[in-house]
Amino acid sequence: MSDDARMYSYSAVLMGSPILLKLFEHNEPLASRVFSLIKQYEDLLTVNRAHSQVMDINQAAGQQPVSVSRPVYELIKCAKAASLVAGGAFNLAIGPLVKCWKIGFKGDRVPPAGDIAQRLTLTDPQNVVLNDEQTSVFLTLPGMEIDLGAIAKGYIADRVRDYLRQQGVTLGLINLGGNVQTLGSPEGGWSIGLKKPFAPGTALLGTIEVMGQSVVTSGVYERYFEQDGRRYHHILDPRTGYPLDNELDSVTIIARQSLDCDIWSTLIYGMGVEKGCAALRARSDIEAIFVTKQREIILSSANHYRFTLLDDDYRLIARTV
Repeated sequence: MSDDARMYSYSAVLMGSPILLKLFEHNEPLASRVFSLIKQYEDLLTVNRAHSQVMDINQAAGQQPVSVSRPVYELIKCAKAASLVAGGAFNLAIGPLVKCWKIGFKGDRVPPAGDIAQRLTLTDPQNVVLNDEQTSVFLTLPGMEIDLGAIAKGYIADRVRDYLRQQGVTLGLINLGGNVQTLGSPEGGWSIGLKKPFAPGTALLGTIEVMGQSVVTSGVYERYFEQDGRRYHHILDPRTGYPLDNELDSVTIIARQSLDCDIWSTLIYGMGVEKGCAALRARSDIEAIFVTKQREIILSSANHYRFTLLDDDYRLIARTV
C-alpha cells in the first residue's frame, strides 16, 4: 500500500483489550482525545467494575427503574430489540449465565445443571422494561443482569469514527480488540485479516479488503476452556444456557456500522449458515463470512468487500443472497 509511509499507529489498552488507532497524520493530541473518548464510554457501559450506569441498573433489579443517559438508554433499547429476534444468540439479559460460566475469566468451569436452569429464568429480555420518557430501565426480577459486552465495542467504534470525521479526518482505522471500523479508503482499501480458528499465533485464513466498512468476527476460538476432554466457548445459547453447538467456528460480519456488525455476528452465529443467509436476504447492507467446522468458508455475498483465501486446507464457497 503506497500510503504506508504516511501512516501512524497509536495504541492503548482499554476495555481489557489492545486498542489500535491508525491515522495518516502525526497527531498525538488527537489520538489522546480518541482514547479518552473510548474510556468515557467504557465507564458508562461496563459491567466489570462496581460503578457504571449499567451496573446501577443491575444493582436495582427487582426494586425500581433506573434513569440513565440518553446514549446508554438508546443502546440498551437497541440491544433489547436484537434480543427479541427469533433464533439468534443475542441476549442482553444473559448476564447471570455469563457470570455463572466465567468463560475468559479466572474460575471458569462447567456449572451444575441446576445453577444453569435457575439462572435461565433470569434471562428473559421481555423482563427488561424500558420507559422512553424517563429513559429508565427496570429489570423486573431480583438477580437479573444486563450485559452489553456483545454490543458495546461496536457502538464505541462508531462513535470514534464519527468523532474523527468531526475533527476533519477522512482516512483512518480503529481496532477495538477485534472490532475494526474504517474511515475512508487508502489506495487498495484496508486489508483486515481473518484469523484461522484455534491456530497458534497470528495464522490467517484470508484477508478482507474493505473501504469505509466495519469488520467484526464472533468465533468460538476467542474465549474458551476445556474440561474432561470437551471444549466450552463463550457464545452461550440463550435457549439452553450452554455454549451454542452448531456447524460454525466463526461468523464475520461486514457492514458500515460496527454496531450492526456486533449485533449480526451474534445473531447469525445462533442461526447457522442456512437461516443466517436467509435472514440477510432482507439486508443488502450487511454481509457475512461463515467459517465451518468442516473447513468451509461460505460468503453470503461479497458486494462491499473482497476476500482472498490464504489457507489451502479450507474451501471457499460463494453464495448470492
